[in-house]
Amino acid sequence: MPRLTRRGVALLVAVVVVFAAGQLLGFAVLLALAGVGVGALVAALLVGTHRPKVEVTREVYPDRVSRGGAAIARLRVQNPGTRWQAGFTAGDWIGERFRQVVVRPLRRGTSAHYTYELPTDVRGKHLVGPLTLDRQDALGLGHSRVSTGATATLWVLPRTLPMRAMSRGRLRLHYDGAATPYSLRGSMDLREVRPYVPGDEVRHLHWKATAKTGQLMVREYVDPNQPRFTVLLDSRSETMPAHVFEDAVDVAASLVISAVRADYGCRLLTTCGIDSVSRPGARALGRRMLDELCLLGRGSDSAAPLVPDRIGGREGGGLTLVVAALTAADRAAVAAVRSTFATVVVIALGSTEIAPIAGVSVLRAATADEAADRWNTAVTR
Repeated sequence: MPRLTRRGVALLVAVVVVFAAGQLLGFAVLLALAGVGVGALVAALLVGTHRPKVEVTREVYPDRVSRGGAAIARLRVQNPGTRWQAGFTAGDWIGERFRQVVVRPLRRGTSAHYTYELPTDVRGKHLVGPLTLDRQDALGLGHSRVSTGATATLWVLPRTLPMRAMSRGRLRLHYDGAATPYSLRGSMDLREVRPYVPGDEVRHLHWKATAKTGQLMVREYVDPNQPRFTVLLDSRSETMPAHVFEDAVDVAASLVISAVRADYGCRLLTTCGIDSVSRPGARALGRRMLDELCLLGRGSDSAAPLVPDRIGGREGGGLTLVVAALTAADRAAVAAVRSTFATVVVIALGSTEIAPIAGVSVLRAATADEAADRWNTAVTR
């Protein structure tokens, strides 16, 4: 919608004063000057409503990038009309930021391409575009902003640092209870006999159960010593400062991706609701975990426990907690789940001291890069 600039507002005030003076004093010249001013203001507003007749398309390469990585946007501006299109200055929105683009004049039926870098220092899902045109008349009286063209999406994911995968398993037989989501089929430990589903091994058919039930039944085996790994990220704002949170997300993402790439079962938990599981060999699920971490923010629920209640039973494998500080209740919760896992490691980021916990390894680091170095030194594959 067109608006008056400061100069336009000043002219409007002057027009009102001159018109009033012309009416009171009876000077026709003052009324004529007021009319000229009104005409200039109306013309400025009409110019502001004019939209350049161009078509704008946008592509982002790549559309998924780690925080701090390189990404570019490519604009294609085309003049589909039969007339010459004058040049103009536009801007492109990238999240909350604004990037200026100078578009050159275009002859009819021609197009031009513009490429520029996108900022990737802020994690999140960012909308790129639309192209915003700031138009102003020749006298600088009116101003308008119109948008044109489609938008694109840029995913700025957490950084993934080179961290070793913890290859710790825990013997888990069928009589230990229900199997975890990380269990693999194909070992010598029989978990259950269940109905056949497409994709099951034909050699695992249980013919006696099939004859008894009248439908195909198969034996389901699990791997009792498959490496399993759980990452728990503290996302509470009370215990995770904002200046440490980004490094904490980077460390959690790096641990998850290292486990996924090693084809280990992995589980990602946060204190504010994320509970995502990646099965061995299902690397596509690692992308989903990164997407969840990309959108993760700090939670404001001060009553949320560090260790969720959904960690229970005989999880097995390794547990790594990424924290900035531990309260007395947090320390008690970590000690309570110590027997559930084969190993428990606490990565403490920032400057807060973490007191030792019996049977728990504590790695202190100021940054995510330092945490990765200390992790790789401490963990043996």
